[in-house]
Amino acid sequence: MAQKVKLSTIAETLGVSTATVSLALRDSPLVALATRDRIKEQARALGYIYNRRAASLRTSRSGIIGVVVHDIMNPFYGEILKAIESELDRDRQTFILSNHYDSVEKQRNFIETLLQLGGDGVIMSPAIGTPPEDILLAEDNGMPAILIARSIDGLDVPIFRGDDSYGISLATNHLIGLGHRVIAMVGGTDQTSTGRDRYQGYVNALRKANIEVDPGLRIPGPRSKQGGFEAAVHFLSLPQKPTAAVCWNDLVAIGLMNGIARAGLVPGRDVSVTGYDDLEEAAIATPSLTTVWNGQSEVGRSAARALLDKLSGSHEPDGIHLIKPEMRIRQSTGPLKHNGHDAA
Repeated sequence: MAQKVKLSTIAETLGVSTATVSLALRDSPLVALATRDRIKEQARALGYIYNRRAASLRTSRSGIIGVVVHDIMNPFYGEILKAIESELDRDRQTFILSNHYDSVEKQRNFIETLLQLGGDGVIMSPAIGTPPEDILLAEDNGMPAILIARSIDGLDVPIFRGDDSYGISLATNHLIGLGHRVIAMVGGTDQTSTGRDRYQGYVNALRKANIEVDPGLRIPGPRSKQGGFEAAVHFLSLPQKPTAAVCWNDLVAIGLMNGIARAGLVPGRDVSVTGYDDLEEAAIATPSLTTVWNGQSEVGRSAARALLDKLSGSHEPDGIHLIKPEMRIRQSTGPLKHNGHDAA
């Protein structure tokens, strides 16, 4: 078996100290950039592999961050993860990703495994039903936790997410301003803080405009394109004949628009539809989707930075840090047609 290349071997071949090699391989500014590059090039040529386990014994840091979310197939989380990765890369941190699919047990197993691996911290969008004790398991074992997208009551850790109530009120107010009065809300669940806050924002906007809140205009459940598409039949058959829909997210909105189009109606002309998140797909949908930017990149960047700061000794204030959403008006919404739509 080939012998492992040691720091001392690299140092001898370049005529520098072992300490200088160690600092250079960790990108320390104490070593000149040209010297760092020369040492890294020599390390690669000799086949040197950084021993993370040995380094963690010296520094009490593994350089490993855990990230657990509902489902990476949802582009909303993909955009957050891209920002997290970019921020962690700056500090040469590696992250391990897990999807919990709203399984508390799967999420708990990931946290326990991360603790066994000596993870430095965890960033998580908690599964539905997560008890505070599961987060405290990490915190009490020296692994700080940062929450994203969803909140958990009774927990004092930093939480970064969009202001969901305000954001949905922006979308609802936009439709009201176009003359719509019978506005459905499609998708979401009261089992998450996100779902509760978004529904409350919808309700608040209606009440402020003196529009009666009709529980029959809420179609809970869908969170995907397929769910939105399937909800179109329900939406179009509602006896109230809604002329507009505020959707849980962009995926639901795009699916709903496809279902509306399948029924022979034109989204944006016959029925106005808003999304939420402003995913990349929203701008290129047909019609282009009016939606709300929810600050995914800012959520990811802020969460990663807060964790790194916490690990370095500074302390991000606990509690909820809200990113202010912004409206993106496109083609999927338009003025009220006084004849409304014909039920399918």
